Amino acid sequence: MLGKPTKPQLNLWRRVCPRAWRPPNIYHRSPRFQACHPSNLRRFRKLADKVAADGFLVVVPDFFYGDPCAPHKPNFDREAWRKAHGTDKGCEDAKQVIAALKSKGVSAIGAAGFCWGGVVVVKLASSEDIQAAVVLHPGRITVDEINKVKTPTALLGAEIDNASPPEQLKQFGEILSVKSKVDSFVKIYPGVSHGWTVRYNIEDESAVKSAEEAHEDMLNWFTKYIK
Repeated sequence: MLGKPTKPQLNLWRRVCPRAWRPPNIYHRSPRFQACHPSNLRRFRKLADKVAADGFLVVVPDFFYGDPCAPHKPNFDREAWRKAHGTDKGCEDAKQVIAALKSKGVSAIGAAGFCWGGVVVVKLASSEDIQAAVVLHPGRITVDEINKVKTPTALLGAEIDNASPPEQLKQFGEILSVKSKVDSFVKIYPGVSHGWTVRYNIEDESAVKSAEEAHEDMLNWFTKYIK
């Protein structure tokens, strides 16, 4: 989540958002974060730092509460995990963070969601809690959820993605395009797969370029609607 704060209170950030990256000369920066595999975390930190360097307050809550999706682990029960970490609950948790931030002077908030988080952000975009949304290689989103979107929304998808196929994202884009009061943007990145923005191979020049292109598109969207 992003915001333009006025007189931010450090204790609040520590309490409601212990996993956060903020401009180092102004805000406390916590090294703790448990929602990603370590190799992906380094890339995610880099992205958060990049956005923060552009003048945003960047907040990265752990809505999995230290229990990330871990299909690589033996005996991991994906269905049980999904039941324990539903996107409806994620949306309600996000609203609590948003309310706390706004109560302390954050005037506008943008939300970016990756995979599972993309579904959460679409749900948030159906309210007036956020002022901009960026959805990157999301999980399974329904037409009904897209129909409810009220917030300027960018959908960034992969050419190769079973969870959110390009054809489906284009359909969502058509639905959003008829909403005269809702700006939208859909882009499909060629040659990449689900998760490419935070799970790319740093040794692959093409993969890095595609990820950075998406990062820049995300930042441009937030700059347009948050700053």
